[in-house]
Amino acid sequence: MRPLFCPPVIHSFPDQFASFISQTEHDFNLEKQTLVHEAKLRIQDEFTKKEKDNEVKERIARSAEIGECRVKKMQIRDELLNTLLKDAAAKCAVVARGSNYPQLLQKLIVQGLIKIEENSCVVYCRAEDKATVEKVLPAAITEYVEIIKRESSVTLKPTVTLNTDESKNLPEKSCGGVLLTALNGKLVCDNTMTSRLELVYEELLPSIRAILFPAE
Repeated sequence: MRPLFCPPVIHSFPDQFASFISQTEHDFNLEKQTLVHEAKLRIQDEFTKKEKDNEVKERIARSAEIGECRVKKMQIRDELLNTLLKDAAAKCAVVARGSNYPQLLQKLIVQGLIKIEENSCVVYCRAEDKATVEKVLPAAITEYVEIIKRESSVTLKPTVTLNTDESKNLPEKSCGGVLLTALNGKLVCDNTMTSRLELVYEELLPSIRAILFPAE
């Protein structure tokens, strides 16, 4: 078999062959540059994406940390306010043992009768306050009748009784005061010391916060 012999072809078309080689190298280099450029772009895109992901993670972590600090701050603030409320309740208990407590009970009963606006009412109190309430109840009724007569020229004859069911006495946590009901319990006026304290506390809460937490 006769061997193939290429050199005569090369020698026959030297310019065309050189041009072919040059074009091939050019195409190869161009393709290489394109691939390198695309690889660089992919790397840059991946790097940018990772940077953004890390930035998002840092923001999330920072936000979570800020949120946790706020929660702790709110918990500490609430604990302080609850402590303040408990201290005030303890002072209310002291008031209930004072010499002016009978007069206070009478005023609370009168106020309750005015608020509830019913001719028949039942007064509830703590077991330890029953004797005192029973003592001031007639005077409270008289004062209530006089107020209504003075304001509306109407003379009432209310029926106000003291609760006799021991199981329905007010608990010690009420810190004293009275609770009035009418229409078989459908109307309730809570005039206990705890209720009055909570009412005052809610009204003064903005001022209390401004004093305790001026930076907020």
